[in-house]
Amino acid sequence: MKAGFEEELLSLRVDKDSFLRDDMDSPIPLGERSSFKGLNYFPPDENYRVTSKLERFDAPTSIMMGTSTGTLQAYVRYGALTFKIEGKIIKLIVYKSAEDPYARSLFVPFSDQTSGRETYGAGRYLDIEEQGGDDHILDFNTAYNPYCAYSGEYTCPIPPAENKLPVRILAGEKNYK
Repeated sequence: MKAGFEEELLSLRVDKDSFLRDDMDSPIPLGERSSFKGLNYFPPDENYRVTSKLERFDAPTSIMMGTSTGTLQAYVRYGALTFKIEGKIIKLIVYKSAEDPYARSLFVPFSDQTSGRETYGAGRYLDIEEQGGDDHILDFNTAYNPYCAYSGEYTCPIPPAENKLPVRILAGEKNYK
């Protein structure tokens, strides 16, 4: 299991680095792409791949989430994921895009005790696909920086205070520079 987990994760990282270096839709500024050697990542760690329980809210509410440029973006506060990490039981609020609340994609913006130090100051994101049941895998090894970490040209949602984790998540992407 461990070798397959690491192999798959490293393959995803190679693909992402290739996209960031070579794709015309890359958020890396054009002048920096030729010298781009790849993102900085924490080493793969299965301890940051956890089973979580999704509690869907009976009455999801619409919220406006602040962004990196001072604007607001609409989301639906959909539910909460509960999981255990570093011996602590933690809850993260899960959002859906207000533009497509029936999509299966769940947006999990978060910050943690590495934010502004080893990782992007505003926080990082996880995307998960909603499954039929309540159990979901949260793999913090796939935590990624928002596009605004690479360029001020982008508008990115800032993880809400309710999703500030009381632990250091030593997994996923580190600071870009």
